[in-house]
Amino acid sequence: MSEIISYINCPVCGSSSFKSVLSAKDYTVSNELFEIVECENCSLRFTQNVPDENAIQSYYKSENYISHSDTSKGFINTLYKRVRKKTLKEKRKLIENSTGLKKGSILDVGSGTGAFANEMKEAGWSVTGLEPDEDARKVASEVHKIELSDIIQFYSLAENSFDAITMWHVLEHVHDLEGYMSKLRSILKERGKLFVAVPNYTSKDAAIYKDYWAAYDVPRHLYHFSPRSMKILVEKHEMKIEQYKPMWFDSFYVSMLSSKYMKGKTNLLTSFINGLRSNLQSMKNTQQCSSVIYIISK
Repeated sequence: MSEIISYINCPVCGSSSFKSVLSAKDYTVSNELFEIVECENCSLRFTQNVPDENAIQSYYKSENYISHSDTSKGFINTLYKRVRKKTLKEKRKLIENSTGLKKGSILDVGSGTGAFANEMKEAGWSVTGLEPDEDARKVASEVHKIELSDIIQFYSLAENSFDAITMWHVLEHVHDLEGYMSKLRSILKERGKLFVAVPNYTSKDAAIYKDYWAAYDVPRHLYHFSPRSMKILVEKHEMKIEQYKPMWFDSFYVSMLSSKYMKGKTNLLTSFINGLRSNLQSMKNTQQCSSVIYIISK
C-alpha cells in the first residue's frame, strides 16, 4: 500500500525546525503542486508530502523525462544530448584525475540509459551500473549494448569494492538517504572517491526563477541541497568533501526549462543571459554554481 511521506524531522540533520518557502509545480507529469520547506538548522530544502518509493514511480513515466527515455524530442532535449557528448568525456577525465587511475572499478548509481557507464566501459574501466527503471535499462542495452542491474542490487554490494562511485543527479531522488550514505561509504575503497552531482538552490538561476526553477523537479527531487547541507550530510557519515566542481552547462539547460515553465515557451536569449549570469557569479565561488559536483573521500 502506497503512502505519502510527511517529514517531521529534517532528512539530513534531524531538526524539527523548518519553514515553508515555496510551492513548486510538477511540469513533467502531473501538474500537481508540492510544498518545499527549508530546515532552519542545516539549510536543506526538501519536498513535503511526497509519494513513497512505490507510488513515486508513476511520476517518472513521461517521454520527456530524458534520463529514462533518451528522447531527442524537442529543441531542449536535442541540445541536451549534443552537450552530453562533451560532458561525458569531461566526467571521465575528472574521475581519472581525481582517483589517479586510468582504469579501475567504478559504480554508477542511477545510470539512466547508460551513456556515462558506456563511456567508462569503453575507456577500460570495470563498470557496475545500477538503474531502477526497467525501460531505461532496456534503452541502455539496445543503444549502448551495456547491461545495467536493478537498483535493488545496491545493498548487496561488497565492502571496499570500488575505486570510484558516481551519482550524477541521483542523490536528490533517493528515499533512503541515510541508508544510501552509509552503504556508499562502506563499498568505497579506502582511497576511493565518491562523486555526487546535485542541483544547488543557492545558485543565481534558482534566485531568478524562484518557484519556476526547473531543478526543483518535484516530486521526483525529494531534497534540494545547499553546499552547507551537503557538507553536514557528508560529515555525519564520516566522510569529507575534498573538492567542489562546477557543472557549467546545467545553468543554461535549467534556465531554458525554467523559462518554458514560466512563460509557456522557451526564450532562448533570456535563458542564455540568465545561465550566463549564474555562471559568472559562480566563477568567483564554485559553491554558487547551478549544479555542483562534490568529490568526497573517507
